[in-house]
Amino acid sequence: MSTTTMTLAKAITAGLDKVLATNPKSLLIGEDIGRLGGVYRVTDGLIDSYGADRVIDSPLGEAGIIGTSIGMAIRGYSPIAEIQFDGFVFPAFNQITTQLAKMRARSEGRFGAPVVIRIPYGGGIGSIEHHSESPEALFAHTAGLRIMAPSNAHDAYWMIQQAAACQDPVIFFEPKRRYWLKGEVDTENPAADAFKAQVIRPGEDATIVTYGPLVPVALAAAEAAREDGRSVEVIDLRSVSPIDFDTITESVEKTGRLIVTHEAPTFGGIGGEIAARISERAFLSLEAPVIRVGGFHMPYPVAKVEEQYLPDIDKVLEALDRSFAY
Repeated sequence: MSTTTMTLAKAITAGLDKVLATNPKSLLIGEDIGRLGGVYRVTDGLIDSYGADRVIDSPLGEAGIIGTSIGMAIRGYSPIAEIQFDGFVFPAFNQITTQLAKMRARSEGRFGAPVVIRIPYGGGIGSIEHHSESPEALFAHTAGLRIMAPSNAHDAYWMIQQAAACQDPVIFFEPKRRYWLKGEVDTENPAADAFKAQVIRPGEDATIVTYGPLVPVALAAAEAAREDGRSVEVIDLRSVSPIDFDTITESVEKTGRLIVTHEAPTFGGIGGEIAARISERAFLSLEAPVIRVGGFHMPYPVAKVEEQYLPDIDKVLEALDRSFAY
């Protein structure tokens, strides 16, 4: 039987195991990923199977981790780097945006740098700034990077493998508060193309677009709306760059209303790009303005008030009410 129940974290572990087993040029590098198995134990046990040469405990230096990964990729290896927490990625931001993202264009296509960068991201774990950030928009603005954000175990298992096989650099955002979310994983039948969005709940009256940690929130809001007689379609983006605008457009042309929600601040966020693009592509189909639901434009708050910061079911339902009021 090819289907098994896994947590999202263990699905990533299994996916990494598959990559290491099938590609002898692949390797992992990051802080405490070897003997400790990572802060969230996502790489637990892999050093025992593949050794310290392929599961590398790096020094505490994110710029060095990414710079080393770029060099290895140019030399023909397939490094998968881990950044321990989302807010720790910024010392490596220069390496990622001015070096990694530019290699293919800089060499006029002669070579690229197929590096995967795993980043646990988002809030909801009772932590503080630098441990609960959602910086995906900063990377999406940089041409040359692909950005994946799985929301469930099945996608996580297959998408990490698709990321490792991609010849472009991939930022792989892992929703850390969903690490323990269990789901069915079919290890024989691959997930859909990682860069295609999926309609995970069909509906007729409105569309909610989201990704990563807010997918369960969107599904719960859609179910609550059903009790009020509203049929809400939910789309899991899965890829933040590129964005599958065709799937979103098709849905909005049917429903006429769009809510976009993510943990990151709405100001300058991915939701703004989606709102602008859908307003251009489906203006005559819209019955109301596109409404965004996200974090506030402020540093991530302390744990005791983070629930007021994070988008929740009530905030999504309030956005739906506003949309239907037009």
